[in-house]
Amino acid sequence: MAKIYSYIKYVDTQITRTLVLPYELGTELATIGDVTYVSLPDDAVLPTVQHDEIKASIQLVTLTPELRTAIKEASPHAKLISERIIEKIREQYTVDHELYLARIGVGQQQGLYTPTAAELQEIADFGVFVEGIRAWGNAERAKLGL
Repeated sequence: MAKIYSYIKYVDTQITRTLVLPYELGTELATIGDVTYVSLPDDAVLPTVQHDEIKASIQLVTLTPELRTAIKEASPHAKLISERIIEKIREQYTVDHELYLARIGVGQQQGLYTPTAAELQEIADFGVFVEGIRAWGNAERAKLGL
């Protein structure tokens, strides 16, 4: 799993100071308030030479569930993963088809409908398919430390 660092960017009328990252590694996830969060691969080492203006603010982050949620909501990278999950599902199932399967499942749970064996198999197949896509999304988020 990746590591996440936080820091406060330095910006004035002439310069912006950002985190110095290892060569071609690291992903800026999001800025929440004035704190910027950056993901580095687990085996990457953050350079010790950093700009004086930001050096004191650099911290290795311990993610709480609340912070993980906030970063996921603010991060364009996490949003793209969520969009790709939906795209992958829509390649196989339309919204109408998904709602159809959901109605069958709800009807069964409430005792209002008895699904056929084919419908039960279709619901099971859908569940396996969607969980596979969700696992892909979770693995992609894990690469970012989320």
